[in-house]
Amino acid sequence: LRLRDRFGLYAGVRPVKAYPNAPQRLADPRAAGIDLIILRESTEGLFYTAAATGREIVANDDEVQDILRITRATSEKLFDFAFRLAEKRKARGKKGMVTCVDKANVFRSMAFFRKIFDERKAAFPDVPVSYNYVDAQALDLIRRPWDFDVLVMENMFGDILSDLAGGLVGGMGMASCAEVGDEHALFQPAHGSAPDIMGQDKANPLAAILSGALMLDYLSDRTGGHTGLADAAQVIEDAVEKGFAANRLRPMEFGGDMGTKAVTKELIDLIGGA
Repeated sequence: LRLRDRFGLYAGVRPVKAYPNAPQRLADPRAAGIDLIILRESTEGLFYTAAATGREIVANDDEVQDILRITRATSEKLFDFAFRLAEKRKARGKKGMVTCVDKANVFRSMAFFRKIFDERKAAFPDVPVSYNYVDAQALDLIRRPWDFDVLVMENMFGDILSDLAGGLVGGMGMASCAEVGDEHALFQPAHGSAPDIMGQDKANPLAAILSGALMLDYLSDRTGGHTGLADAAQVIEDAVEKGFAANRLRPMEFGGDMGTKAVTKELIDLIGGA
């Protein structure tokens, strides 16, 4: 939280993708096509108070109040990031659509969030948009997750829905993450440190490896579209896809027989063309 706040890492990118032979919790065959991004604002919203001390307006033994903070400056950057991400995904054969997820029917802060979204979408007329209240979006992630592409939302909503969506495609061991700001970025798995299996060679390393692919893609953008970096990111993503399709990647997290080292070695072999 403090790193995101200190370095202004406002765009939390959480990919959610179904891989062949990985656990899928939905019986509908269309679930095999789940491929979306939860884009979570990561510096304000309902996490604003938690990111630094002294931001509570009331905190005593009778009552505690946290602040849900939405600012124009951060929201404009977040939405521009969302639309550019959708354009990039469209060029790669994805849907290229942005869904604004909020609770604008109840909270003034969320109505403000949607108002800014509507203002910024005018600069991206070729990107289709849709809207969903967060409770309906939770339902739709179970009913029809394959219909979504980029979902942009407030911090707490993104924290909850990214875990829910991750559960649809196997679990947090596949949950890569990028936290991006104007000048800095941070890449890490979205899951915790799992101290209960520390040193047992059981952890699924793919979230960390896929986070590395996100980093390469980011560096490509930062260097003016360096094709070598973008190609390297795609090589990693393709190797994971092929590895699952050929049943060569079988993490213990999914009931398989491959630990951290074995999954990593197999992926290296896949990247090397073995």
